[in-house]
Amino acid sequence: MSLISIRLADKLLIELKNRAHLLHLSQTEYIRKAIEHMNEEVSKQERKQKLIQASLRVRGESMAVNNDFSRIEHDPEA
Repeated sequence: MSLISIRLADKLLIELKNRAHLLHLSQTEYIRKAIEHMNEEVSKQERKQKLIQASLRVRGESMAVNNDFSRIEHDPEA
């Protein structure tokens, strides 16, 4: 494990202390969980973007195939 140091605005530090206390967590554990949560959210967004990009590629390929079928349907000799 590594140690880091952060600077927080007084208002944020007070909120951190209050919420950690309400959840019966140390400030360190609260911060650790907040970072883990943020990392999970960023990972979800990355996966979502990859799925969107893959879907757009597949959609483009599907449209090309549909155009080919349409051309063959209207001109079987093509």
